Amino acid sequence: MWGRVIVLLGLICGALSLDKLNMCMDAKHHKGKPGPEGELYKQCNPWHENACCTANTSAEAHDDNSYLYNFNWNHCGTMSDRCKSHFIQDTCFYECSPHLGPWIQEADESWRKERILDVPLCKEDCHSWWEDCKNEHTCKNNWHSGWDWASGINQCPQDAKCQKWTDIYPTPRSMCEQIWSKSYLYTEHAKDSGKCMQLWFNQTNPNRKVAEYYLNRGSVTHTHHSLYLVTLALLSATSLTVLV
Repeated sequence: MWGRVIVLLGLICGALSLDKLNMCMDAKHHKGKPGPEGELYKQCNPWHENACCTANTSAEAHDDNSYLYNFNWNHCGTMSDRCKSHFIQDTCFYECSPHLGPWIQEADESWRKERILDVPLCKEDCHSWWEDCKNEHTCKNNWHSGWDWASGINQCPQDAKCQKWTDIYPTPRSMCEQIWSKSYLYTEHAKDSGKCMQLWFNQTNPNRKVAEYYLNRGSVTHTHHSLYLVTLALLSATSLTVLV
């Protein structure tokens, strides 16, 4: 009997891990399940073989004030194309990635039920993003909340003044970790380390192996918690069977 329990636990562990390696979060524009999309638009195209976004979402990710979130990149003057390209790539990564399972958490927000937290980004991506935006201006360090939405798009609140990017974000770490309320975690890992998620890539998506690495490390507490509950349930059922 105990042999059956061990086998069952192994199967459950495997199923949970596979789910975490290929899933879409429960959010505003995400598909229910990842899958091929044929052609995705421009910077989102690297995800076309297996994506959580639709073609329409990928196109809207490239538009200023798109219907996705009505977010205004130009809230403190016109953002340069070079800087904006990183935010487009960030949007593609968020909307299209099927390998964010280890970092998906419940979210108590009106527009989504799940979010990502502390996704480890490669050092090169954080640094190039910051370098290409360091001459821009913004009025807030956390772009997830606190905006004035009275006009229908985000505008700086009255008590927030536009400042140079480097005054708001003095380092690449501060930008990557603060701008989306800790969605990302700055790391010292390079792209060839297999230990960090890449916003920018071509051809084969390298991020599945990274997600698998973190799952195998057992660094995701919520997976551990699920297995703990399953184990307790199985042990209880086994005990009752023995008693009967």
